[in-house]
Amino acid sequence: MIRALVFDFDGLILDTETPLIDAYAAVHEQHGVVFDRSLFIRSVGHADYSFDPWHGFSPHADRAELELQRRAAKDDFILQQPVLPGVAALLESARAEELKVGLASNSSHAWCDAHLTRLGLFRHFHFVACREDVTSPKPEPDLYRLALNQLGVRPHEALAFEDSHTGSLAARRAGLKVVAVPNPSTAHHDFSHADLKVASLAEVTLASLGARLAER
Repeated sequence: MIRALVFDFDGLILDTETPLIDAYAAVHEQHGVVFDRSLFIRSVGHADYSFDPWHGFSPHADRAELELQRRAAKDDFILQQPVLPGVAALLESARAEELKVGLASNSSHAWCDAHLTRLGLFRHFHFVACREDVTSPKPEPDLYRLALNQLGVRPHEALAFEDSHTGSLAARRAGLKVVAVPNPSTAHHDFSHADLKVASLAEVTLASLGARLAER
């Protein structure tokens, strides 16, 4: 029986990943530099993937100024993003069914707490686990194990919602059932270890999730 739901944040509750890529694209376009979107898309959700985002610029470019421009563009783009489809309805259903609700994110509390509050969603969460709360972030299972402990449930009693390979792998390693919800930036990720993959949370309910998972 599912007693708790644990959500990722970036790309799952709020699309902060497309704005991140769009912000880099905007700065490149502003300076007349070719932007390789596919390269940036491959970086999303991979903690072990690194590259130089300004490699197309002159070695003499002011990278500090480029970063300021990128952050300003990203913040503006993110504030225009709505809560992703199906999230609010699922949170309301969890409240009605008296399920525990947690968050497990590789982002910081300053980031997640502020956005959840701004979006009117913070009240739904019994516990929020962020990167500063554990020694090792996703894909290690530490964030999920912390959330489970604080919610007072066992791994098989919780359902995780993730949009990336890294996050879904962390949830699987912690022993949770995993629902993968890829977004445009993570559609290419490997979700073979997930229990269920859906195009959007808008296409599921708590009842339908239970039925579909029971079929597996």
